[in-house]
Amino acid sequence: MRSLLAGLLSAALSLPVYAQSTEAYFTTYPTLSPDGKTVVFSFEGDLWKADVQNPQAVRLTAMQGNEILPKISPDGKWVAFTAFQYGNADIFLMPLQGGEIRQLTMHEAGDQLESWSWDSKYVYFASSRSGNAASYKLGIEGGTPARVFNHYFNVTHNVVEHPTSGELFFNDTWESSFQANRKRYKGDFNPDIQSYIPATKAYKRYTDYRGKDFWATIDKKGAIYFASDEANGEYNLYTFSNGQKKALTSFSTSIKRPFANADGGKVVFEKDYQVWLYDVASGKAEKVPIKIYRNPVLPKEQGFDVKDKISNFDVSPDGKKLAFISRGEIFVSDIEGKFVRQIPRPAERALEVLWMADNRTLLFNQTLNGYQNLYTVAADGKGTPKELTKDKRSNRDINMNKTRTMAVYLSGRDEVRVLDLKTLDSRTIAKDELWAFQNADPRFSPNDEYVVFTAFRNFEQDIMVHNLKKNTTVNLTNTGVTETNPYWSPDGKYIYFTSSRTKPAYPFGLNNPRIYRLALDKFDAPFRADKFDELFRKEEKKDTSKASPAPSSIDINTARIMKRIELVSPDFGSQYGPIFINKKGEKTTVYYSSNHDGKPGIWKTVSEPFEASKTDKIAGTESGGGSIVEADGKLYMLAGGNIQKLNPDANKIEGINISTPFYRNLRQEFDQIFYETWANVEENFYNADFHGTNWSKVRDDYARYLPYINNRGDLRVLLNDMLGELNSSHLGFNTGGEDEKIALSYRTMETGILFDQQKPYTVESIVPNSNADKSGVDVKPGDVLTKVNGETVNKAACRDQYFTRPSFEREITLTFERGGKPFDVRLHPQSIGELGDQLYDDWIYSNEKKVDQLGNNRIAYTCMKNMGTGELDKFLIDMTGKIAQKDALILDLRYNTGGNVHDEVLRFLAQRPYLQWQYRGGKLSPQPNFAPAGKPIVLLINEQSLSDAEMTAAGFKALKLGKIIGTETYRWIIFTSGKGLVDGSFYRLPSWGCYTLDGKNLEKEGVAPDIYVKTTFTDRLEGKDPQLEKAVQEIMKDLK
Repeated sequence: MRSLLAGLLSAALSLPVYAQSTEAYFTTYPTLSPDGKTVVFSFEGDLWKADVQNPQAVRLTAMQGNEILPKISPDGKWVAFTAFQYGNADIFLMPLQGGEIRQLTMHEAGDQLESWSWDSKYVYFASSRSGNAASYKLGIEGGTPARVFNHYFNVTHNVVEHPTSGELFFNDTWESSFQANRKRYKGDFNPDIQSYIPATKAYKRYTDYRGKDFWATIDKKGAIYFASDEANGEYNLYTFSNGQKKALTSFSTSIKRPFANADGGKVVFEKDYQVWLYDVASGKAEKVPIKIYRNPVLPKEQGFDVKDKISNFDVSPDGKKLAFISRGEIFVSDIEGKFVRQIPRPAERALEVLWMADNRTLLFNQTLNGYQNLYTVAADGKGTPKELTKDKRSNRDINMNKTRTMAVYLSGRDEVRVLDLKTLDSRTIAKDELWAFQNADPRFSPNDEYVVFTAFRNFEQDIMVHNLKKNTTVNLTNTGVTETNPYWSPDGKYIYFTSSRTKPAYPFGLNNPRIYRLALDKFDAPFRADKFDELFRKEEKKDTSKASPAPSSIDINTARIMKRIELVSPDFGSQYGPIFINKKGEKTTVYYSSNHDGKPGIWKTVSEPFEASKTDKIAGTESGGGSIVEADGKLYMLAGGNIQKLNPDANKIEGINISTPFYRNLRQEFDQIFYETWANVEENFYNADFHGTNWSKVRDDYARYLPYINNRGDLRVLLNDMLGELNSSHLGFNTGGEDEKIALSYRTMETGILFDQQKPYTVESIVPNSNADKSGVDVKPGDVLTKVNGETVNKAACRDQYFTRPSFEREITLTFERGGKPFDVRLHPQSIGELGDQLYDDWIYSNEKKVDQLGNNRIAYTCMKNMGTGELDKFLIDMTGKIAQKDALILDLRYNTGGNVHDEVLRFLAQRPYLQWQYRGGKLSPQPNFAPAGKPIVLLINEQSLSDAEMTAAGFKALKLGKIIGTETYRWIIFTSGKGLVDGSFYRLPSWGCYTLDGKNLEKEGVAPDIYVKTTFTDRLEGKDPQLEKAVQEIMKDLK
């Protein structure tokens, strides 16, 4: 055990004189003393204690990192809790009255405290240390945690003991763990109140409501309380009366994490980010108005620097000044970055900035109520911003014409607009399916006659050209694959673009794209004879050092235009862009990103008549590069978060050293983050009805708690709760900052050796294919671990402490005893993620053996853990080795966590035999080589088959490829992306709904099996798999 600082701190000594006692919000994870008179809770990352009747709180802990999930022991002596002192979530223990804090768990995986045993000698917690979440039990005097329920996919949590029956109550779905904030879910993966008695193996399901019943808590009289959303879609407090579910509250806003005091009579819970107390006798619930002396630091300004943190920039037309953005703030400097001034603005996030033609004014966009809108401001910092738009849609991707008299930008999901930079008026020039993010920039033609942009057709981008004078739009490409990032050549003869050409971009993204150019007319190559004649023609000498002038007119000949596409970039690797194109004399230079040399970087390809194209890498761009700007004949690039001078002759960049401090108020920043997240979900959420939610009201309901946010953790809770109101999958807000960083961190070195649960230093088994399952590693069941790297173990101590270190060691020496004789074994440690994968693989292998046994070796079995490209490759390799030798196939998508390869899987499965061929004297062989659809196929799904696994199941059913067996899928399928925020925070945007051919929304209905078979919690405990057995039975019927 590691001893830490004393827990109880004196409020009078620890708080500055200017601290204020206020009614606290974001008081979380409340727990009660046995008599119900004292409440302990988490606030600002520390544990606090208050008298329920006189709720002036005092601090219990002040450890580095957050302390959460406190639970007071039934005897009232102890508080156990989860803390992040060492960089990961461990279980700690301290006396309720204050004293020494002891660390109980020491594993890299997150350990989430859940409850106490009734004798106050053990705690229960949930942990992912075995790959999947599971429940563990640990004595408070020390030792090694023991898993409560076996099987890799028994993902139990919320475990609590019954005081007399021996039952362990639990939940076992995502909807009762990390998706608890998602409200109103209904489906086969819903959480129910369940119990199991290990001694008698008796199982009981207490609720069968299709929605969410979870967070059970029990007093010593055996009264059970829990949360349910059955009555009104909000979590309310329930109990059981005569075996029937009974509502105790009817709040219009949800409660969280109820906890009953051990002696009974009281239940404490969170509601509206404050502590509430329910009195069982009176049936009344009241807020506990906890007051805390605190020193609010969130409104204080914090210092930052622009160095390495510049996200957008422009150079003034006169080439003398820079404008750039860092952490949402706008700055202006001289061209060398020596003299810098911050432009005063509201506490909003600026994203793009451009110089106007007068070299004195900036055009930029910044958020307004979360949406990006356009503004101008004096570049000397002495004026106030002028609002040009006030839209409830994001105005973005701004580009100016060469003379800076017009700007073009995208607005919302469907508009291309032009801004007159003299009148500052905008007009819509085209409406189309643009999407509100993930766009290519619109651009003016060199002569201002056209605007080029991309619009979506069947999820793929086509290049569109709009004639500004005629107000007509033409689709130039009109293919079933993506052509994106169109960029005019300076002479107006070509449009350059990025494309994979033979493969759609969705859902994989562009696959090894290239840079192409599209000739807008049937241009012929120059003639050598003309060049020869020029030798004898008297004319004025041309200055080839300057950029070519813009053409007076541009003619677009659409006849057979797609036949005029030429490859510009190398024909291997991946190229994206173009980033920039310039033309001097007859030389055209195209800049783009590429990895064709094995490393990412910015490259340029130079072409000119009668010369072979030359491609060179720009040195110093290995970390990538952004936009390139030309001003006064010089080039500038954004790379590595800094503005760089680009020397095209030397093919290198040279950094402009800009370093200037600035200040931001995190309270204002968090407010801005809140509204931007809300607005982008409003603009991009796939369902226009927001699943029946009044999304504007939701914003207002949650915005009223913004003034009470104390730290980043509170913002994380608030935003995820708000997103949870949508009852949607693929949503979430993640944030992190210097304010949350912890100096210490620890790694656990796994070995692939599994130890006995009752004798934690005795080997039980070796995980197949683990690092302990290597030739020459002689470790067997029954061996006893005695030393780790020469250190003698204490068998009463936690085994994890010997394998958890500040850094991950490359080798480890273990000493075992077998028959009283010691011996050493050297191993290469492995990560907990690798161990989890190997345990998952072992489950797959056991299924394969079972299918071989039950199916007389006639059935191929394969399992996909997810729908990513790695699992796709494994699937195809598995199939090419198995399907030809077997008479049928079982594809197991149970527990599959999704991805985007459904189409590849279905296309392989849909292959049917159509021909045979033969070499003389040889065997007839089928075409195609692999034809699964010509044989019986069973697809296995269950309540944890989600996302792209549901797409695959729906497609399998639509294509009538075979039988589907199992349970209904999760109802967790919206194709999603996400966006970053001003401080690096990130939120997901589920923007693309998935529907069956008859219009059913898979997110709301899932995929039902043809034959419904459930594998239960007890089936898994007992090693049974009725779904797999049923699949074999059905196939054997078809093979008769």
